[in-house]
Amino acid sequence: MERPGREGPAMEGPARAAEAALEVSWVQGFSDKNFGFINDQTVCYPCGNYILFLDIKTKKTRALQCQTGQVGAFAANANSQVLAFSNRKLNPIISIYTFPELSKLTELKGDAQLDYTLLAFSFTGPYLASYSSIPEFVLSVWNWQENILLCSESQPGLTGTSLSFNPMNWQQLCFVAESSVTIWHLERCKDEHHLTRHPVELPDGHGTVTPHEDLFFPPSRNDDPYHGPDLPVSAIAGLEGDEAETFVPRNCIKTSVHPTAHCWTATSEIYMGCKEGYVLAIDTEKYSVSVLQQKAPPEFMQKIADVVSYVRREAQKKKGGKPNNVQKPVLLAMAFCNEGLYAAGSEGILIFYHIKELQYEMKICADISQPISSLTFSPDYTSLLLVTDQGTVYSYKPAHSGEAVKLLDTSSSCFLAADFLTPGNNYCVSVTVSGEVQVWSLEDGTFLSKLNLGIEATSMACCPSSNSVAVGTQIGQICFVDVTKAEAPRVVHKIFLSKLPVLSLHYDQRGQFLIARATEGHIFILDARPSKLFQVLGYIVLADEVLHLSVISDLKNDLVEVMVLLNVTEVQQARLEIFHLSSAIATDNEKYVNEQGMFNASDLKKEQYDLDCPLSSAVRLKDNIVYGYCTCAPFICKYHLSEENKLEDPSVYSSEKRIPSNQFGSGLLCLSPNSQWLAAAAKDGVLFIYNTSTLEAPLKPSNAEVAEEDGNVTNTNDMTWIGQKMQKVMREDARRFANQKEEVQMGIKKLRETIQKMMHENEQVPDIEKLEHWEFNLDLEEQERVQEEAERDVARVRKEIEMENLSYCYLQDLIKYDCWDVMCVKGRAVKCFHMDCQVSNYPLKERSKEELETLKKVLHLKKTETADLKAQKKNLEVDSETALSEEGEKAAEEVADDGASHCLNGSLSCQYGGDTSTLYHQCDLHTREQKLHQTILLKDVIYKVKTAFNEEFDAIVQQKEQEIARVKEANMKIREILEQLELQVEVWEPVLTDDEMPERALTVQDSEIKAEKYLTQEEKEQLELLAKLERERRLAATDDERLRALDDMMGGVLEIRREDVLKMDIPPPSFISRPEDLWSEEEKKTFEDYEKKVKELNEDKEEYREFLRNEWKKLEDSIKETTKNFDECVCKLSEKKVKSQMVIYQEELKIVNLIYALLLDEELDTREAGLHKFLTKKKKEKVKSARKILTAKNGVEAYTGPYKDAIHEGKSLEHHFIEEFADIPEDLLRELLQLYKHRPETPWTETLLDTANPYVKGSPEDCQDALSLLMKAMDELDSPEHMPSALDQSVWERFCLARRNKMESEELVKWKARALEEMQTFLQRRVDENEKMKSELENIFQELTWLKEEKMKLQQNLMVQFLLKQGQVELGSSEVPDYSDAVLINRSVVEELNSTLAAQGEKKITAMVEFKDFSKGIIQLEWEHKKMKMQIQDLTEKARDIVILPISKDCQLFLTVQNYDTHIAQHLAGMEQSLGVMDKLHKKNVKNHQKKVRELKKCIRLKEQANYELSLQLKEMLISVSERMHIIEAADTRDISEKITKQRYQEILKQKYLRNFIREQEKQLTILQSEAESLKPRTLHIV
Repeated sequence: MERPGREGPAMEGPARAAEAALEVSWVQGFSDKNFGFINDQTVCYPCGNYILFLDIKTKKTRALQCQTGQVGAFAANANSQVLAFSNRKLNPIISIYTFPELSKLTELKGDAQLDYTLLAFSFTGPYLASYSSIPEFVLSVWNWQENILLCSESQPGLTGTSLSFNPMNWQQLCFVAESSVTIWHLERCKDEHHLTRHPVELPDGHGTVTPHEDLFFPPSRNDDPYHGPDLPVSAIAGLEGDEAETFVPRNCIKTSVHPTAHCWTATSEIYMGCKEGYVLAIDTEKYSVSVLQQKAPPEFMQKIADVVSYVRREAQKKKGGKPNNVQKPVLLAMAFCNEGLYAAGSEGILIFYHIKELQYEMKICADISQPISSLTFSPDYTSLLLVTDQGTVYSYKPAHSGEAVKLLDTSSSCFLAADFLTPGNNYCVSVTVSGEVQVWSLEDGTFLSKLNLGIEATSMACCPSSNSVAVGTQIGQICFVDVTKAEAPRVVHKIFLSKLPVLSLHYDQRGQFLIARATEGHIFILDARPSKLFQVLGYIVLADEVLHLSVISDLKNDLVEVMVLLNVTEVQQARLEIFHLSSAIATDNEKYVNEQGMFNASDLKKEQYDLDCPLSSAVRLKDNIVYGYCTCAPFICKYHLSEENKLEDPSVYSSEKRIPSNQFGSGLLCLSPNSQWLAAAAKDGVLFIYNTSTLEAPLKPSNAEVAEEDGNVTNTNDMTWIGQKMQKVMREDARRFANQKEEVQMGIKKLRETIQKMMHENEQVPDIEKLEHWEFNLDLEEQERVQEEAERDVARVRKEIEMENLSYCYLQDLIKYDCWDVMCVKGRAVKCFHMDCQVSNYPLKERSKEELETLKKVLHLKKTETADLKAQKKNLEVDSETALSEEGEKAAEEVADDGASHCLNGSLSCQYGGDTSTLYHQCDLHTREQKLHQTILLKDVIYKVKTAFNEEFDAIVQQKEQEIARVKEANMKIREILEQLELQVEVWEPVLTDDEMPERALTVQDSEIKAEKYLTQEEKEQLELLAKLERERRLAATDDERLRALDDMMGGVLEIRREDVLKMDIPPPSFISRPEDLWSEEEKKTFEDYEKKVKELNEDKEEYREFLRNEWKKLEDSIKETTKNFDECVCKLSEKKVKSQMVIYQEELKIVNLIYALLLDEELDTREAGLHKFLTKKKKEKVKSARKILTAKNGVEAYTGPYKDAIHEGKSLEHHFIEEFADIPEDLLRELLQLYKHRPETPWTETLLDTANPYVKGSPEDCQDALSLLMKAMDELDSPEHMPSALDQSVWERFCLARRNKMESEELVKWKARALEEMQTFLQRRVDENEKMKSELENIFQELTWLKEEKMKLQQNLMVQFLLKQGQVELGSSEVPDYSDAVLINRSVVEELNSTLAAQGEKKITAMVEFKDFSKGIIQLEWEHKKMKMQIQDLTEKARDIVILPISKDCQLFLTVQNYDTHIAQHLAGMEQSLGVMDKLHKKNVKNHQKKVRELKKCIRLKEQANYELSLQLKEMLISVSERMHIIEAADTRDISEKITKQRYQEILKQKYLRNFIREQEKQLTILQSEAESLKPRTLHIV
């Protein structure tokens, strides 16, 4: 916020107007990042277009204005007391100013086009580093004293976050980006400077440091003989040039830590904080990173730290914030001193880190509970400034270790508005977007007080009649702040107008009314007097959006005129509405507003004007003159609201004058209270002041900012003023019409009862007299409205469903086109009838014309190459004999290699429809074109193999359709036979499945639709008509006299067929119903004839049934046989499908190998091209390096001569000194010689031991500075106090002059030696870089040589596919076989050796067979001899047994009984009866025992349940016993009642008895189970 100075006297003429300008009195604002010391007690920071200087002791502020725009990057140097900043405009410049003079030293003009983002001063020396933003991203180093750009380097696309010089070595810079850190080394060779980049490899997000891996030149190479050479990922990705060098695959990209703050140490190391909570230490010599670990504290310290962290977390929770981790904070700011490292972050805690090696200890120094964004030490390191994000600055004294003291308290939020407090010469009030009201002193800009409303503010205005401030908020409230005491503002009243945001507030000049503008065209009028408690007088609602509002007081007529600018959306025009407010509105308010609080339009005397241009802002003067800021063009339009300025359209006013404006964007106009000055501010930040009489700009433009208004509505639950008014009106209406409401309610109640009675009566009447329910509805309009709403919902849902169905149909068409329509051969399958075997064909797309033309072209080229090869062979033939011998050899080779052709071809495609004669030989594929042609030919072979299989598949499909037709025909006969046999047997009938008929999926059958089909009325009538015709046809068919007569007389047939035998039946005689005793002889004969005929008929029926069964069996066997034969055909087709698939895989494997070879060849070419580009780049760098070396050598050689001359001159000065003072005595000469060699102590070597500054200032960077410091030190030695007593004054003066000359010579030699050393170091580094570049070039040449060898190897060492039988190759099990020790020989050699081995084997087998047969004959004869001996022994034993054979009763019975079998049968029948009786008795016993077992099991379950309950009680008792024991032991009581003891004893005995009883029951149950098993039925064997 800035305050302009007072206006000067009135200007006369445009000449003087051009000289006027706004003077700045004071500036207030804050920047949380750019904050630095300019000396020991002054800090500076940018604020808008100004740089503010704050004295931390006196709290006084000074301002420096940036004349060319807003301040961009900023830096300050306390050692030199200078500051630098850039301006934000096109082609920005860097300005250097001194302090405290605030005079411009110089301007640095670089190549930046848009903005500088970073600036940094060196600790010593006149050096400044800058970094520009997009599009250059250039790091530049300047000598700001001489205005020279030393050097610059570009980092495309890298946005920097911080930049700093090494305080101990200005030739090192640290550049930090969002996720990277770079150390830049500035090398100097006399007047040339060079920046060398050294990136630092940061750890990953888990704090792990991984070594850098060079992906462009892999450290190791693993060449695979099968997969080819191991190439870098950039070559595999097909990248060349710079992209190939920096390419990193996605899986290798690791998210690194994100640096947040850094600082340099006295040992030239860097400490860095990260968002992940790690603290890093960077070695700037080795460019390595180490992660610092916290040292484990002692146990008691850890407990204290845990308690403190717990208390902090609880306090943070009470405040409603998120608990912070103090043990691992995210550091946002760092500052280093001799004692250690100070750091802070978002937790608001200042922490001291004591770092030793790679471990640190933490100590909490201060807690300010605000996020700390910056830490800055004063130049004398006595105080540390803590800058927060909220605009507060604290000072901390490290030496005193006290609390942080608040130094500056401003708001970091954006300023929303500012206004003068009445009377306008002492104070002003500002408000921020966050709702903070601030009071300032107009004299010197002193911050007096602030008040935080806690609500987002949208507008503010100061009352002209009282010391009050009105603040509008986002939620529709207006807060009134009393500023009578500027040091203690307070909120005295709040009014909640509406839920709409208050966009602007306006007071009239007398402070009588307060006009509040809200969204949606609402304008509220309030009484501005505090004595009336800021009463809301009323509001008006305008039809359009309000853009601006202007208020003018007419003191003569006691009126306040309010002009409102409206946004008319229909046309590109502006509309003005003017209404008048009289003082009577405040005194007699009820006459002017209605019950809702809205003003009557007639009382406000509203006027409306339409203007010809769209405006964004407008103000009105007292003489009906209106100034408006045009939105479509940069003009300020002047209107005079009179009748003569109207256009042809009588309601539109034209602009009287248009003044061009140099501003950009929509603007805002403001009129001074005396109506003499018009201020115009636009979005470009430029403010113009115009004289309203001439509309010229006498004041120079100044930068300002225009805040845009936001119209978002925030809901709240509080009652608004409008809501209170509406509620009051509703209560008044309810009170006024209470009786009428009650009467209406009673009438409605009676009417409801009457209608309900009528509806009940309607239910009792017949259906023809019933009324519909909707006819009882009295509110027909509401019913129609509901029906229309329902119809709209139905239409909407129907449309949504139609759109969804349309999307599904579109998706269906896409899928159908891709998977069905474009297929010339549709995919389908064929299945077996009785086996789970399925064979599918190959779906094929029709080959395009381009593919066919390419194939034709390749075949033509192949034929041409074949013909050319044959012609070359014929030309090489020498004579006919040689030709004949070659033909014989070829014929022999063809005969021998007939079986080996498949092996060499690598597939069996020729046996399955593929033509391999057009293919190239596998050993001839050397060029890229041949491999591409071979790929096309192999695809053609695969297509032909698939086509050949599909033809056989189609034949099998036709065969299955024929078989299904035969089976259906046979099934018809089988069903006729089953109908005649009256059998209900399911007949197997095959059908085609969905896989065999895939076109079924494209049509939907009626049976698949589960929902009921919707029929229109016409379709229903048509179906009824068809059903009626069908019934009439059937009646006509049944009512046929001829058929009925034939059926009655002959059973419906004219001729008796054989199949009608089963239908025939012989009627029984009529006398069969009488008893057989009453029959006569004739009747008996008739009955015998009847029985004979029935018997014959039954025999005929049985014979015919047997015939039908045989026919049924024949048909089933025929069906089974034919279907089985078809299944065999399908199995054969399946086998062929497997082999065809194998052949296709073989050809596809060839294609894959060829494509891989082409890909590998392309990768090698890419790698070679990338290496050539890299080689060219390195050669250019080497040329540049050679030039640098040559230049450095020339510089060293040129500088060596002056250096030697300076040394020689120093020696000559010493010799001349002795000669010059040879006339004085020897003792004085000796003393003078000692004084001549004596040197004073230089100021820069004196180190202050009592300072905390870790960066001790070293020697000066310039020879003249060092010499001037040395001469100042010599003044003390040249004083007469050090002159020898006997020496003349003139001699002493000559001596001092000679000594000064000698010291100047020595200092010159020293600086020349230093410069020469730098030049030699620079030369040596360039030489080392050149040697390193030479080794890199050698490596590149070696890599290129290796690539050429690999390419040659790839062209010569072809991948050949062989088709070998199983067992012909035996190798160790591995993923890829190693054929390095395999030998490829002719098959005939192996077959000849195998035939020889087979012949010898056959001979051996023949001899072995003969030997075996002879041995077998001998063994057989021995066995027959042994068999005869055993037969003799058997016969002898049988004869002996016959002699001594006894005759038993059974034998006697067998010999005596005539019918022995009958006797045995009777005996068996008796035994079976007894066995049946025993079986029944056994089953009865088993049932009884099973019943007893069930009862016992039931008892067991009951006992188990009881035992379980008892066990639970026992547990509870044990618990109670243990509890009582504990109670007894605790109470030391041992008296136990005898009754309780006996009761416990009885329970124990009862449990013991129950356990014994359970054991006995279990034993009885075991016995009963064993008896039940023994009583099971057994099998009786009768002999």
